[in-house]
Amino acid sequence: SQPLRIEELELSGPGPGEVLVEVANAGLCHSDLSVINGSRPRIMPMVMGHEASGIIRDVGANVDDLAAGDHVVFSFMPSCGRCIPCATGRPVMCNAAASANANGTLLSGSQHFRNSSGTTLHHHLGVSAFSQYTVAARQSVIRIEPELSLDVAAIFGCAVKTGVGAVFNTARLEPGASCAVFGMGGVGLSAIMGARAAGAYPIIAVDLLDSKLAIAQELGATHVVNAGTDDPVEAIREITGGGAHYTIEVVGSEKVLVQAYEASARGGMTVTVGLPHPSKQFAISAVSLVVDEKTVKGCYMGSAVPVRDLPRFIAMYQAGLLPVDKLLTATIALDDINAAFDALDKGEAVRQVVQFTAG
Repeated sequence: SQPLRIEELELSGPGPGEVLVEVANAGLCHSDLSVINGSRPRIMPMVMGHEASGIIRDVGANVDDLAAGDHVVFSFMPSCGRCIPCATGRPVMCNAAASANANGTLLSGSQHFRNSSGTTLHHHLGVSAFSQYTVAARQSVIRIEPELSLDVAAIFGCAVKTGVGAVFNTARLEPGASCAVFGMGGVGLSAIMGARAAGAYPIIAVDLLDSKLAIAQELGATHVVNAGTDDPVEAIREITGGGAHYTIEVVGSEKVLVQAYEASARGGMTVTVGLPHPSKQFAISAVSLVVDEKTVKGCYMGSAVPVRDLPRFIAMYQAGLLPVDKLLTATIALDDINAAFDALDKGEAVRQVVQFTAG
């Protein structure tokens, strides 16, 4: 793990099907931290950042539905629209996007950043939001109305889309079902908001920090469990009378995932959102899947269809159903990004947002 280095780079203009965006705000996410500390290996060197909002400044050939001045939120999984996952309504599983993101390119295979010595730098998840200007595939941005504050808009690009999506798209939680969420970062707190909006009861927040649990209560948690002082499995079973209908793990720990599974009810579902190190294994009693009819379901990017989900989640925020602005811990300058990642690593922040000057 090394600090991010701030450099002046050369950025080529958008090619066919691409857009040039002036980044307004970029959120600091644990997915970024997972790349920095090595638990989510990526090809290097790379321009980091994947959760952001910005303003279109130019468009490439074949882009006829966006124009300079449009406000956008980034989506870190673009969709080719042609592969089987895209054709069957699961664009988050797009094969072309997964390949491009793994290779550090845009959807077309292009790369646009170079340093002063001419070395090509890779794109992070097709976004590279920790740069005041970036080029992205048209499919990596969703147009939003200019009335939405761009600092709040940035958080919809990952935290809200993933956490609320885990509730509505992956779990498909029904009103009155009990729900426990493990990990009160930006995504976990978004899941708490989503559970409240979906009509869950009780809604149980689990974390090691009382400060995070207090925020969870503000956002809709009816019960909180400090996993540092109480056994979360036993606590959840007691609160729910046997286990939660839905448990959502957002920590990125295989040990916490086991706890979430064990805290789920017979016939319940465990949704896992966190990103453990690839070497970690998830071990449970195999027979319990049968005799208890439990389900374990993975959730990447909230199982989202971005063009559908971002507008509806924004509408829910504007209607007061998702108080997303309460996730915003601080706005920071780019020069302060390493100290901000240290604060994120220590659990001292929910969502910090780098503020550029777009406007």
